[in-house]
Amino acid sequence: MTIFTTLVKEIRSCTICALHLPHGVRPVLQINAQAKILIAGQAPGRRVHETGIPFDDASGDRLREWMGVSKDTFYDKDSIAILPMGFCYPGTGKTGDLPPRPECAIAWRDKLLKQFNQLQLTLVIGKYAQSYHLPDNKLLLTETVKSWQDYWPNVLPLPHPSPRNNIWLKRNPWFESEIIPVLRKRINELL
Repeated sequence: MTIFTTLVKEIRSCTICALHLPHGVRPVLQINAQAKILIAGQAPGRRVHETGIPFDDASGDRLREWMGVSKDTFYDKDSIAILPMGFCYPGTGKTGDLPPRPECAIAWRDKLLKQFNQLQLTLVIGKYAQSYHLPDNKLLLTETVKSWQDYWPNVLPLPHPSPRNNIWLKRNPWFESEIIPVLRKRINELL
């Protein structure tokens, strides 16, 4: 058994934050060390927790639209890895889902990222993933996304594709007119 296979098996049976998960443990990720694209998300939502399929919700529909890919392409783990900051659904707070549990990133993230050997593009979705993947960046989310060219072509900071961000998208039309066409072109080249 390879280091990678062992690591994924350990993650799928992980219970380090079980006491903090009101809906139980269910690590959700899609990973292959040969993937060219990594989606660094936040944490599974309730529907994803129930199905065990990453981005199997309205956020996933929007993300696939942004990327310009079909569901079949999106769920091809040989091409696209999906690695949230927290692997399990953290539950719901007053204004939406709770933040990802920090234990996941501490225990697993560095070990997993070291396994990728073909990675050419990382989509860094939301402020929790941006804090980890862009540690020197101290800008707020909107300014981080606006400065996308500072990270391009290997990394692209994105807002979360959740319907909760519809107001943000309306206030920032430059995002869909400027960034989405470039993102789709790059993904098309990689796939």
